[in-house]
Amino acid sequence: MAKLQSLETFSLHETENGYRLLVSAVGGDALYVEITPAQMDDIIESLEAAMGGEEEEGVEEDEAF
Repeated sequence: MAKLQSLETFSLHETENGYRLLVSAVGGDALYVEITPAQMDDIIESLEAAMGGEEEEGVEEDEAF
């Protein structure tokens, strides 16, 4: 299993075949990962689920007072 490290930087660039993601950890080496469009869709869906899902358009959350 890979060692868990804190994220230092990341960048995402579109390529002819999908995307190129550069990730570097604090005190670690950089890693380039090639991502297909289908994988990017899966990543976006995972991030949306982690953040509580998509909000419906035109619907705002009530603010707590």
